[in-house]
Amino acid sequence: MKLDIGGQERIAASIERLWESLNDPAFLTRCIPGCRSMREIAPDSYAVHLDLKVASVGGSFEGSIGLSEKTPPTHCRIAVSGSGTLGHGSGEARFELEPAEAGTLLIYEGSGEIGGLVAGVGQRVLRGVSKHLVAKFIKAVRDELSAAS
Repeated sequence: MKLDIGGQERIAASIERLWESLNDPAFLTRCIPGCRSMREIAPDSYAVHLDLKVASVGGSFEGSIGLSEKTPPTHCRIAVSGSGTLGHGSGEARFELEPAEAGTLLIYEGSGEIGGLVAGVGQRVLRGVSKHLVAKFIKAVRDELSAAS
């Protein structure tokens, strides 16, 4: 099942600070919903462990995140893949950072393929879950950055 995400958010941090944070595994571990660990296995390549709940069914996932096409501090491409008790998935995303009034504009878009048990809940439910997870991530990013100020 194909799933697409995209949007833009204004973050109250300088472009340099947001870039550094989005490239920091410890920061991302605190912000990615359900992330239990994120370990660097090579430059710009990470092993991740997530515990997530999708449509009242919870499960664990293990996978990888790879960063490429990095143009500090404005652009990065992200490749993800993983599998776990609820199914499997892979996808690609990119984000752009632009200076904005009182902070930075984070523009993101991505697409992925999801299979297994989790795909059985349907695309409409998964789209809602993905929007919810992105919103939780953005809120966590904002909270982390404001707490560190």
